[in-house]
Amino acid sequence: MPQLSNRLSELAARVAELEAEREMTLRLAQTDSLTGLVNRGAFTSGLCERLEAARESGAQVGLFVIDLDRFKHLNDSLGHHAGDLLLAELGRRLREDAGPDDLIARLGGDEFALVTSDVDVAGRAERLLTALGQQQLIYGRAVAPGGSVGVAVFPHDAQDAADLQRFADMSLYRAKSDGGRRWSRFDAALREESERRRTLEDELRRAIPAGEIEPWFQPIIDSMTGRMVGVEVLARWRHPEKGLLAPGAFVPMAEELGLIRAIDEAVFEAACARTAPWVAEGLIESVACNVSPRDLLDPAFSRKLIGRLSRTALPATALTVEITETFLLQDLALSRRHIERLAAKGVNVALDDFGTGYSNLRALMHLPIQTVKLDRSLIDDVGRDSRVSKLVASLLHAARSLGVRIVAEGVENESQALFLRSAGCERMQGYFFARPMPADAMEALLRESNTPVPRLAVAS
Repeated sequence: MPQLSNRLSELAARVAELEAEREMTLRLAQTDSLTGLVNRGAFTSGLCERLEAARESGAQVGLFVIDLDRFKHLNDSLGHHAGDLLLAELGRRLREDAGPDDLIARLGGDEFALVTSDVDVAGRAERLLTALGQQQLIYGRAVAPGGSVGVAVFPHDAQDAADLQRFADMSLYRAKSDGGRRWSRFDAALREESERRRTLEDELRRAIPAGEIEPWFQPIIDSMTGRMVGVEVLARWRHPEKGLLAPGAFVPMAEELGLIRAIDEAVFEAACARTAPWVAEGLIESVACNVSPRDLLDPAFSRKLIGRLSRTALPATALTVEITETFLLQDLALSRRHIERLAAKGVNVALDDFGTGYSNLRALMHLPIQTVKLDRSLIDDVGRDSRVSKLVASLLHAARSLGVRIVAEGVENESQALFLRSAGCERMQGYFFARPMPADAMEALLRESNTPVPRLAVAS
């Protein structure tokens, strides 16, 4: 019997030990290692539990979403370790200010959240701003980046966790847009905006299969002859009620909703179908299509594009794919695979936004890039500002020496066009020549005007 008793005691001790290990593992899985606060996963489940309890008891629950205002600047100037120190200190301050039933979480980066039954919104928000604004000494430097707070309250503002989070985030965005270092509560104006956005989301999902997202075209002009030698494809949404919408009205939303790839594919296929006859008749030489950075991060992007192109009548040699200069810096190895695969099939590759941030001339030397597009921000002051003019001239000279074709976009007046032509820019596009237009108007303009002339063409 003593042996059995000892064995049972050992088993009980082992079970207790395993249970303690399980609880520790679970706690670690739910804890942010930097601040000791709960992480996003535990926060989401905790918020749902609190809302369910409040729904049964008739209580209110406030959600405060907190974000530092100049955290990126701190990371860039003092380093990521300094940023980690600040985040850890902020976690400590939030924990000290919390009530016994409050739930505090670090959602990621410099974003935190507080769930509380204390619905003195103004008082609590001001306390949070005070905590965010207190100075901390980091590497001998006093740091106080400040922050912004967005608030939504259950059940007054929202009936479930998803909407409560969305509305608090909208309030936070408004606080930051108003200059930061302030708080904002969800209200009727934001509710109207939310309803408009939700309606627009539903309409956008319907618009893609309905064919409402259509290609528009802007001509690319040969600088010496004035002839239209190509077109750039641009997306427009022909909304049945709101009329024609520019990309800024729907592309950011499409990226958030994961719809941008479907839009790109629909516009690409429609553009190829419409422009293939123009190329076959010799009205233009090339068709330029922009590529979403998200698509470029897909290792199979170039293969998929080649497959879609093969199902159209547009020759590969007539297609130009525009990729951004920043993507090259983001993933040079993946960029190289895409560019080389496209070039092997005869597709031209253009480096878009050239000259912004980093002019990656090394990429032009080592990658089969046939074209660079000077960013419109460089074109604004050419011919007026001597420093900008010298910079643009040097970029043109460097690209030309590497055998790369140069296209200037955003040309809006004659002085810009004349300067660019004299500096050796081969091709241009912009409002000075023509604004983007629908396919029928583009085809009519090509048939009417596309004959070589010894001067710059001027938009009517």
